[in-house]
Amino acid sequence: MKRYFAVLLGVLTAIGGFVDIGDLVTDAQVGARFGWSLTWVILVGIGGICVFAEMAGRIAAVSHRATFDLVRERLGPRVGMLNLVGSILVTLLTFIAEIGGVALALQLVGSVSHVLIVPFVAVAVWLVLWRAKFSSIENVLGLMGLALLVFAVALWQLGPDWNEVVHQLKPTSNPGGESWQTYAYFGVALFGAAMTPYEVFFFSSGGVEERWTRKDLGVMRANVFIGFPLGGLIALAIVGCAAAVYLPQGIAVETLGQVGLPVAVGVGKIGLAIVVVGFFAATFGAACETGLSVGYSLAQYYGFQWGKFVRPKEAARFHAIVLLATVLAAGVLVTGVDPIMVTEVSVVFSAIALPLTYLPILVIANDPDYLGEHRNGPVANALGLVYLVIVVIASVAAIPLMIATSTGQG
Repeated sequence: MKRYFAVLLGVLTAIGGFVDIGDLVTDAQVGARFGWSLTWVILVGIGGICVFAEMAGRIAAVSHRATFDLVRERLGPRVGMLNLVGSILVTLLTFIAEIGGVALALQLVGSVSHVLIVPFVAVAVWLVLWRAKFSSIENVLGLMGLALLVFAVALWQLGPDWNEVVHQLKPTSNPGGESWQTYAYFGVALFGAAMTPYEVFFFSSGGVEERWTRKDLGVMRANVFIGFPLGGLIALAIVGCAAAVYLPQGIAVETLGQVGLPVAVGVGKIGLAIVVVGFFAATFGAACETGLSVGYSLAQYYGFQWGKFVRPKEAARFHAIVLLATVLAAGVLVTGVDPIMVTEVSVVFSAIALPLTYLPILVIANDPDYLGEHRNGPVANALGLVYLVIVVIASVAAIPLMIATSTGQG
């Protein structure tokens, strides 16, 4: 029974981890501008995060070491440093966006500017990361994240023309009449949001935190292959709600409130209250994950004690890094920078960093010295190579598309 409960909690955590501020905003923007025509990108992204998260989780369960710990050892300090720099920059940018997302979610229930809320959010995130148990963070926020399922209910209540939905599912439909450059830009952004690098680093480090062993491989795979697709279904529901409400009116999504408004249209005020809870859980949970991931990456690369499985004083440098990252994130946001803009930039730069994240995982997952009989088989390698080609294409295309479309504006 304990093992089944662990699967359930892992599934809930995966749902919350998949749908963060980047997914919330990008999914709604895509639905409002392109309808269902970019659904294929979400499906490809779900497959990709499942393939590499399974590898990262397997590495943690078999070697009892996190991914970054092995990248430096297996690939050397230079490659490890390149991987570290790319990961830290993207994860820190995402951390800033997530803290801003929590402030925006709280702003929805009051009239206080999100800038004034940011310091309190930062303090709350740091206190949770410093004092709360790892299992409490993932389980409580994972359960609260289920509130986002209200998007699926709202989509059903909105009653879209399902024949039209099927027509829009064709990648070539582009019902919003946008340019194909803009279509490609949002495709890359959507893919980057689905495969944000911190997800696999957090998943791997979390496996070490929870002391996974070979006996837990089944639990780990259930977390991956049930949890992430369920998170993807929520993402599709967000796309569908935005497509049903905003696409016919030609309205673009620019705020977090607009992301949740279709739920109010479909379900009413109760639905809106539920979705605000979901926004808070998803963004606060992702803020905790990204904050921890900053500390994980640096600590694992330089080889000092890390994690919440030890007392804070035994991992003082790890917690100091998390504190400094939190202060930096709050400092950026209190200048008045728009969290939505930070989010839009973060998902594109996530796409740029994808090869630095996933190539080392593929290499280590094939190393018999670390994984023995549990190293990648032919199917895992084939899927890994296919997705590696995709992430390289997305990485190379991201900056030119960002410039050509003025960050999706033209």
